Amino acid sequence: MSIIYSQLKILLCLIFLSSTFSPAQAADFSDYLLDSGDRISIKVFGEEELSAEFTLSDAGTISYPFLGEIRARDMTIGSLSRLITNQLADGYIVNPSVNIEVIGYREFYINGQVEDPGAYPYQPGLTLQKAVALAGGYTERASGSKLYVLREGTSKRQKIRNNANIQPGDVITIEESFF
Repeated sequence: MSIIYSQLKILLCLIFLSSTFSPAQAADFSDYLLDSGDRISIKVFGEEELSAEFTLSDAGTISYPFLGEIRARDMTIGSLSRLITNQLADGYIVNPSVNIEVIGYREFYINGQVEDPGAYPYQPGLTLQKAVALAGGYTERASGSKLYVLREGTSKRQKIRNNANIQPGDVITIEESFF
């Protein structure tokens, strides 16, 4: 009797979760905001001519077949997917299934006392320590405490530590130590 009760309880939980948690909401788990330079892949199931790769323009837009220019800047993958799905469903395709993924993130920049300063492709989970490793490591004159980042969209740099998360578009500066 208790096994049947447990199975019924699990079934009711699954029914509750499926009614309150839709696949469209699952796409919102990624809070990464798209911006200029990001590369995305859009696939529409059964519609090869609508499936392609795009790079967001300097205005943060893509030029999509049938729909024209779409502003994707500051949108998550989930919200862009819903927008394209809704627009395609409005007179173009019956019940479109749209899948979007980021295939290339915009660059971050590192300068100052690193062996190879410059622009590098962002990678999810990037920390300052990993960014410095990509740039060939610290020079012998690098300061261990004068580490700064200028976040994209801000005008004031902030002090950071080695374990700080780096975002696409960040400008990292490693100052020189005098001792």
